[in-house]
This record gives sequence, structure tokens and C-alpha cells, in this order.
Amino acid sequence: MNTNLDEFENLIKYKFKNREHLLEALTHSSYANENRNERECNERLEFLGDSVVSIISSKLLFERFPETPEGELSKIRSGLVCTASLSSFADKISLGNYLYLGKGEEHSGGRQRKSILENAFEAVCGAIYLDGGLDSAERFVLPFLTDALDNHHISFKDYKTLLQEVVQQNHDETLNYVIVGESGPDHDKRFEVEVHLNSNVIARGIGRSKKQAEQEAAREALQLMGI
Repeated sequence: MNTNLDEFENLIKYKFKNREHLLEALTHSSYANENRNERECNERLEFLGDSVVSIISSKLLFERFPETPEGELSKIRSGLVCTASLSSFADKISLGNYLYLGKGEEHSGGRQRKSILENAFEAVCGAIYLDGGLDSAERFVLPFLTDALDNHHISFKDYKTLLQEVVQQNHDETLNYVIVGESGPDHDKRFEVEVHLNSNVIARGIGRSKKQAEQEAAREALQLMGI
């Protein structure tokens, strides 16, 4: 175990005003149970950090993929903040080396266990949020998320873009999306959209927003094309 907190703060590029937040984030329940009254374990900070990571990743995806409907964004976010992703983020800052573990967890390889690393990473995010606010937490976690999106090909489908790429293979073809229906109260609207290839209707879609309905129409068109 490396107890050099200055070194860890340099790795994460954040200096804590209250070191107790950091110490708690690094403390696994096995250590807290063996050393009662020393400090709390990181489970509460993990709970908080999970929500912090969720809102930062949601904002990133909302801005990065303006045409992508809610359902697809949820799928991307699930892949972006899954155990494998968060534990890999933890590895990048050697987080396992700085954890306070109980003797049993230490001897059974806890420093490399993905679930422990995932939880500790979320706890660090929660600690930074408590210590410095959402902007500080975002500055810490955003580079990990953007790198994962840019370089690791998180799976998602933007059906409109894919359909446009298919149609552009023939330069004489044009695509248009036309709103043909609107129903429901203001707080729960449904939009119906047709996708036109030249002047022909090739598919329809329904969604809670115009963009979602367009994505659904594009998805149906691709299915009809066998793509």
C-alpha cells in the first residue's frame, strides 16, 4: 500500500482542501471493519460518486450526440460507466496501490479486483465533488470518459447518420423527414415522422420528441433495407 497522498493528488490533478474526504474514499470496508473508529469506509462516497459520474457522462453524451434518442444514449452510458470501464479508469491512476484494505482482502488480490476498483473510483469522484463541487469532479472524470468514447469505440447506433451514409452512395437520391402527426398532452407528446426517399415514403417512426421519431423512422428504413 502506498500512503503518499501528495503523490496520489498529483496523479489525479486535484488537491484536497479536506484530506478526510480522500482518506475515506480510499478506505475499503474490510479495512474499516478491522480498524474500527479510525474512519468510515468508502461505501457512502461510492453511492454519491455513482450519481456524480452519471450526470457528467449524461451531459457529455447529450452534447456529443444531439441526434441520438434517449434509449440509445442510455445504452452508450451503460457501456461508458460499466465495471470494466471504471476499473480501467482506476488503473490509469494506479488507484489500487493507494487503497486501505483489510488483511484478508489484501491477501486475496483485492487491489486488482475490478469491483473494488470501480467502487473506489466512484468514491474518489464523490470525494472530489464534496470537496470542490461539480466543476472539480467534472474536470477529474471527463478526460477518462472522452478518451473512452474517442478511442475505445463505445457501441451505439445513430440510425439517421447510418441511413444518410447508405443513401449518399447514390448521388441522385435525397432524404427528407416529415412530421405527419402529433398527439398527447404537452407533458407527454408523441410525434410521428415519415422518412421520404425522393418523393416516396419508405418508413415511419414514433417518439417522444421529433428527433427520437426521426431516429425510429431511420431505424425502420434500415431494417426494411436489410441493414
